[in-house]
Amino acid sequence: MHTPFQPVLDALKQWKPGSTIELTTLKQAGSNRQYFRFMADGQPHILTYNPANQPENKAFIAFTHQLNAKSLNVPSVVFEDPQLQFYVQSDLGDLSLFDLVQQKGFDQEVYAAFQSTCTELARLQIVGGKEFDYSHCIATRSFDKQAIYSDLLYFLYYFVRALDLPYDKNMLLNDFEMLSNYLMQEEHQYFMHRDCQSRNIMLHQGKPHFIDYQGGMQGALQYDIASLLWQARAQMPYEWRQQLVDHYFDEVNRLLDGKLSKHEFMDNYDGFVLIRMLQTLGAYGFRGLFERKQHFIASIPFALKNLQWFLENRKLPLRLPALQKVLEAIVSPAIIKRFEPIVAGPDSKLTVQINSFSYRKGIPEDPFGNGGGYVFDCRGILNPGRIDQYKTLTGRDKEVKEYLMHQTEMPLFLQHVYGMVGITIEEYIQRGFEGLTISFGCTGGQHRSVFAADQLAQHLTEKYKVNVSLLHVEQESKNWKNESY
Repeated sequence: MHTPFQPVLDALKQWKPGSTIELTTLKQAGSNRQYFRFMADGQPHILTYNPANQPENKAFIAFTHQLNAKSLNVPSVVFEDPQLQFYVQSDLGDLSLFDLVQQKGFDQEVYAAFQSTCTELARLQIVGGKEFDYSHCIATRSFDKQAIYSDLLYFLYYFVRALDLPYDKNMLLNDFEMLSNYLMQEEHQYFMHRDCQSRNIMLHQGKPHFIDYQGGMQGALQYDIASLLWQARAQMPYEWRQQLVDHYFDEVNRLLDGKLSKHEFMDNYDGFVLIRMLQTLGAYGFRGLFERKQHFIASIPFALKNLQWFLENRKLPLRLPALQKVLEAIVSPAIIKRFEPIVAGPDSKLTVQINSFSYRKGIPEDPFGNGGGYVFDCRGILNPGRIDQYKTLTGRDKEVKEYLMHQTEMPLFLQHVYGMVGITIEEYIQRGFEGLTISFGCTGGQHRSVFAADQLAQHLTEKYKVNVSLLHVEQESKNWKNESY
């Protein structure tokens, strides 16, 4: 099999001799890690492929072994690559806490799942943090003053500066220093997940399980619960946030034999909510405004509205005038509007016709009569049709998709396509246009163009809610049907 993962497959076959192992790509999140599912001995497993960051792999493996030894709800690492380029985890399924919210909304089942997560989070931090070996931490062993200050600078450089807003640098840095000192008053002796959001909590066999804690370190209790309850995309009802943090406090205080003061805990909690929100905006700025990843740009208005509510309903833990001024500026209606996505409403007349075609047969005509639109040439992408086992397949077959996503420049190509097309889509929605044609061509209209057309159709439907009509010209002649999204 022609694949960049051949050494991985060879290692897996040595681990599970006699097994037929086929990797199925799972959706990638914000990191550069790639996830795959495969079957071996009748059991599903998750492969994490991350050759560029061996320290991160080493941290996850070491943390997992320690947390498993304490019977905490995390996956098991069942195979480790000696070169630490990949590892295999037990499979916790496909349903995350975030997925449950998307499916059910904020009903009682979802509330119960969050409540159970708060209970298990308390155990992860307190039971997990006892006699924990932090020597494998990636950057720093503790969420100390330096780490807090670093998060604040992350917010400044990748979000505030990207907006080109005025600020007094010296006064703002003084406020950062004060906030860092204030947060350091809290005890930092517990295991801190560092990215405890609902996407990183899998619901397996009726219980919440934590994943993606490779950035973990020693830290205060409040940071993770703030991350969970104030996740921008989740948009949890604000009354739930108070009820759940109360439940969480009761759980941690029970595990700590009642030694905590709730008043002091909640005062510091607001400070950790703030630092987490600012760190999140810094991440959205870096991944979205600098790396141009659309998912993170789309998340910015949710994060800003989260911060806006916090500023209107809670108080900063101490007087921070320069920071307060910056925060009020970034939650202004003009800034929020800048990032709110433009989507097609129920009265939108716009239909996007997406075609795949063969250059041997010519470019499809524009059905809207204005002769406009885009034509993208996919022939600069490596052709899977030149590989024997792919010749009879199409861009909709799993093997071809895997090849195009992992062995060619197709992902980068599509990222540029999304950016260019998005400019036109937004204008057409606002100006009431009725039609746009986008065509992808390759040599035979079978592999590259089909895959690219499908990917764009999904992207436009999800991001802009626009009506899409999809036609694979060459495959239509083979009895494929025109599709509407």
